[in-house]
Amino acid sequence: MAKEEPPSTSKDLKELQKKLSLLVASIQNNSKVVAFMKSPVGRYLDRHPFMALTVLLFIAMSAVPVGFFLLIVVLTSLAALVGVILLEGLVISVGGLLLLCVLCGLSFVSLAMSGTILVSYIVVSSLVNYWFPPRPLTQQNSSGDCQLAMKSADLEGLHQE
Repeated sequence: MAKEEPPSTSKDLKELQKKLSLLVASIQNNSKVVAFMKSPVGRYLDRHPFMALTVLLFIAMSAVPVGFFLLIVVLTSLAALVGVILLEGLVISVGGLLLLCVLCGLSFVSLAMSGTILVSYIVVSSLVNYWFPPRPLTQQNSSGDCQLAMKSADLEGLHQE
């Protein structure tokens, strides 16, 4: 015997879905988001969601290294005011090369994470559809449906003879 879900779980899921749809609607109606989505870049990313996820992950993961690089640039610029011009050039050059290497590595990591997230989404949605298949709508007058089904079966039998 299969256990049926308690009705509170279904209510909670519907309430969560309603809250999430309101959140998504508020984000999509934001004037800055609307302006970005009308730009050529926004339209391109709207047509290519995998690329949008990759760009989002790359930007999020590269914020810390870029911040550290800018901090080093500011600190070495202050040191240059004191007179350490050769050290500044060396540190900025080495820091720039290091930043380039880190950003290249982060781009590959964000690409791999985007692929993993995409595959996970596909697998989870397939499993959810397999475990909880959509229920067909049932008619209230089931006896009328049976009579109609029997009449159509009789007509098909006559048609074949």
